[in-house]
Formats: sequence, structure tokens, C-alpha cells
Amino acid sequence: MSAETHGTSKFNRRGRCSTLALQAALIFNCVIACKMEESVLEFEAYPGRTLTLALFKDCKNAKDVRATISDSSTAGFAYFNAETIIDPFVVQLAGYRALAAESSGRMKTKSLHTELIYDVSGTTHVAESLKRFGVTDECKSLLAARFDCKPEELEALRSRIQGTQAPLSELPTLANLELIDKYYKISKAELQARSRTDAVAFRIGAKDCL
Repeated sequence: MSAETHGTSKFNRRGRCSTLALQAALIFNCVIACKMEESVLEFEAYPGRTLTLALFKDCKNAKDVRATISDSSTAGFAYFNAETIIDPFVVQLAGYRALAAESSGRMKTKSLHTELIYDVSGTTHVAESLKRFGVTDECKSLLAARFDCKPEELEALRSRIQGTQAPLSELPTLANLELIDKYYKISKAELQARSRTDAVAFRIGAKDCL
């Protein structure tokens, strides 16, 4: 779905998921609204909770961003290497899982935003998840995500990152398909049967069975 759609519309791809990924997607409905170049996800299963996504490319200070994650003005963000995210839908699905883990007291990590990065990955190893999908010193494109983001927090993010904010619809064009296939262990044979986004969504949905 294009991130440039005006107003609010259903962000509905549940029919594209299969097996456990489908079961996870059916638990919630999510609405995506666009404000300028960032997108806001609203989870119907968790009224009042939102997840704001902002994409930046041509970043010149990813190393500085990574080094200041503990700063109070940016600590509440999850920073992804945008090359590892095939579609906003996978962050949507991971966002639901993170909120579900928080509400049930079963988070695998120390914070909700770290949990979001962990849930995007297809592995149950926390450190490996953060290493693979989190922002690196060399990142040129990064995806920032924050639950319940306030306007001033978004402005602080924009002032911190030295890069160009881009519409979320550009995210798939920045994806490193070879890297994604490697991290999620997606074979060429599997891609003949379903899309890469479906393959990633299935692994996120089936993560608890690993």
C-alpha cells in the first residue's frame, strides 16, 4: 500500500499471510494514516496505541544516531537498517506482537522499542536480531519507529538525523533483497510459491514455534 495515500484507509493485507502468520494478522486490524512523510499505525486491538514510522535516506550520521540511542530525546525510537525491511507490513505485524508481549508481561527484551526490532527478525536470538536489523554505523537509509509518538518527539528525531526524509512508499526500493533472503533463510524455490513479503510475514508469525 502506498504511504502517500491521503487520509486514513485500511492497511489490510491479511489475506496474503498464511498459516501462523495469518492467525497473527487476524487478531488485529490496523489503520495507517499519513501525515506529511511519516505514517501512523493505529491498532484496533489496542485503542489509543499508535506506531509512527519515518523513513530517512542518504543519512550521513547513522553512527552518531546509534551512539545516542540512550539520549532521552531519541531513546524511545526503534532504529532499523532500512535495507532489511521489505515492506511496512512486516513492521505492522511486529508492532502488534510487541504490544501483545508488553500487555501480557512476556517481553523478551528490556524495552518496547527493542522488542519491536526483535519481533521483526526471524530469529529468537535477541542480540543477533538487534545486530542484523538495527541501525549500523554504516547505514545510509534508516527507518525510525516510535510507539505513541508526540509531535515534539518527531521534530527532535528530524533534527537529529542528517538525511532526507522520504515517503514510506519508497521503503521497498531501498530493500537489500539478497540480505533479506539471507537473514530470513528464504530460498528461490519458496519465492516461486509466494512473495518475499509473505515469506517474511510467515516467519514473524511462526516465531514462537521456533
